[in-house]
Amino acid sequence: MPKVWNGDGIIASLRTTSSVRHVKNLHLPVVDVGIMVPKYDWLARVATDDAARGKMAFEHLRDRGLTHFACYAPPIGRYSDVRSMAFADAVVAGGYPCAMYEATRDDAAGWLTNYSNVRRWLATLPRPLGIFAADPYPARQLVEICSVESIRIPDEVAVLSGDDDELLCNVASPQISAVELASHRIGETAAQMLERMMNGGATMKLATLIPPLRVRGRHSTDILAMSDDEIAEVLQFIRDRAPLGITVADLLKKFPISRRRLEQRFRAELDRSPAEEIRRVRMAHVGRLLLDSDKPVSTIAAETGFATGASLSQAFSQHFGTTPGKYRRQNRAI
Repeated sequence: MPKVWNGDGIIASLRTTSSVRHVKNLHLPVVDVGIMVPKYDWLARVATDDAARGKMAFEHLRDRGLTHFACYAPPIGRYSDVRSMAFADAVVAGGYPCAMYEATRDDAAGWLTNYSNVRRWLATLPRPLGIFAADPYPARQLVEICSVESIRIPDEVAVLSGDDDELLCNVASPQISAVELASHRIGETAAQMLERMMNGGATMKLATLIPPLRVRGRHSTDILAMSDDEIAEVLQFIRDRAPLGITVADLLKKFPISRRRLEQRFRAELDRSPAEEIRRVRMAHVGRLLLDSDKPVSTIAAETGFATGASLSQAFSQHFGTTPGKYRRQNRAI
């Protein structure tokens, strides 16, 4: 910090031991908004819940019918190892192995241009494959390598970034799906915490972890890799029509299959029922409308097949554990 600066508190994203020493020597209240360095007693921390991020990423890929998973997180100093390990833990908890990219000595020197190691790694992995890339930079590298190697995205390899950057993810070809973080909520929480500390409040010993908002789906994960082709068709129908309000009865009218058989095959492919999938897709669509538009709840209810705003609010609260209004206020950027 400039020597002439005379502040009362600091919100920082600490990445190195030198930055930690520098900030500590200022003898001011500090809130760290990352997890690149250990949690010291003299600073507070507000950051993304990596376990929730890993689970969300795994569920997004698994919902597309993928059963082979990998994690690509080269050591580039932009994120903690916790991010990739959280994804691997979620995959293993789901009953699948997770291949991890092992960095070589060459990677540390030039990871952006050293494609040969990544190409060899990709060649050893089964397909179709879902890969979690730690953030948009390695995600873009993967997309570029796959393009050079004529590996089709998302048909052979689906790529999901652990963090969203609208520029990097949208200019890639194909565009890259990403986990959208509650960055505004992290900032607001950090500011409130710092204010309390500057007014004499104690430094919180435990980190405050904020779950991510959602996966912002783009073309890089637009796949339904189901072994059951008919269930893949049913799933596509649900994703097209659930936002408008459909029921399992509508599925049975559209597809020549008994309800019991439909339930069994859904459980085998997705480990949930058709009704649960309809509800999940519908509520996810409602959540997107709340965050991406200024429409009142009553208008969103009419667009998504609910009789009233009250009935939408009840269903939303049961699914998300909070009201639509509170969800919008807490998670939407100003």
